Amino acid sequence: MGPKVMLLLRRVVLCGFLYLFFVSFGLACGPGRGYGKRRHRTKLTPLAYKQFIPNVAEKTLGASGKFEGKITRKSERFKELTPNYNPDIIFKDEENTSADRLMTQRCKEKLNSLAISVMNQWPGVLLRVTEGWDEDGHHFEESLHYEGRAVDVTTSDRDKSKYGMLSRLAVEAGFDWVYYQSKAHVHCSVKAENSAAAKSGGCFPGTSLVTLKNGSVKFIKDLALGDKVQAADEEGNVVYSDFIMFIDQDTLTCRLFYVIETTEPKRKIRLTAAHLIFVVTSTDNSGLSITYASKVKPGHKVFVFCETMGKLRTATVDKVYTETHHTSFAPLTVHGTIMVDQVLTSCYAVIESHKWAHWAFAPVRLSYRFLSFFFLGGGLNITHQEEGVHWYSKMLFHVGTWLLDRDSFHPLESLNWS
Repeated sequence: MGPKVMLLLRRVVLCGFLYLFFVSFGLACGPGRGYGKRRHRTKLTPLAYKQFIPNVAEKTLGASGKFEGKITRKSERFKELTPNYNPDIIFKDEENTSADRLMTQRCKEKLNSLAISVMNQWPGVLLRVTEGWDEDGHHFEESLHYEGRAVDVTTSDRDKSKYGMLSRLAVEAGFDWVYYQSKAHVHCSVKAENSAAAKSGGCFPGTSLVTLKNGSVKFIKDLALGDKVQAADEEGNVVYSDFIMFIDQDTLTCRLFYVIETTEPKRKIRLTAAHLIFVVTSTDNSGLSITYASKVKPGHKVFVFCETMGKLRTATVDKVYTETHHTSFAPLTVHGTIMVDQVLTSCYAVIESHKWAHWAFAPVRLSYRFLSFFFLGGGLNITHQEEGVHWYSKMLFHVGTWLLDRDSFHPLESLNWS
């Protein structure tokens, strides 16, 4: 068979594969019948009086985050505030300065979403804001009202019997912390614009090390398509798995990483809060599970590579703390696992199920293997992306928000819910 015929055959097969590939996505994710069904909207439960969601303090990592400083009209950060002129929201503005209309962009987006929910829930009723940005010092010290990151809301009819459901609607609208604070209003707040990006996404610092099949080590940021990196199979055997792509790569943002240190042997791995890592929580090593990095505690055991034994063994976590690093990379391998700084982790994040995440990326693995067979020289690479979150990952996240409940995602990633 001549070279031209072979080239033509490859192109025909490739076109057929791509057609089936994208048609399968249309069947699975489109509005018609397919592999999945649109989930019915779950019945909303009103918050109880004095209840807050998430169930942590407002200015902690899992909620709206720390206070970053009071904003005044003369401060440099005043430009972070944007006015909200949504006609479907009533602003009390008792100071007659329009201060209640000023807020961060994130707060504005969530408030506008809540306004729509209120009108849908109670036709003829509007959302009412009683307190927004505070420039007069009327709130307690380090209140997020001073940064335009908090609002106190009611309904326009001031029907107190609605405030429990109003609180629930605020949670669904994407506010990072909602508190049914008093009989007079509901308090809602959001993360700072910079911290929302810094504490989500990522996975590993670019300078984390991986081991290649030839025994050499490499910075994660320098991985190239097809590199065979140390990983593990489903049985826990050490394997060398093809690097397929970066699920996310960011060379600009300074992010918060959890540092997990072990003893005997001594290892240290840095990964973002929502990244998955394999742990053993029982004393007899029988309780193997997958969990978020932010849930790992001293006394848990993780899997590390033992060079003398040439295989995996457990190591007890000695301490867990946080650091900030510039650059972050989330590598994906064929096996869905990777050994980073000689500690075994999943390649996945955001949702607390390695199995389901690995299944969701099956089309990427299939594409990589197919194209590697037909383009041995790497002439076509649909998995490559220079910067940011990969398009396939973005698609999966949007499909996930459509099919799954908000609680299925890590708290720091639910900020992208709406």
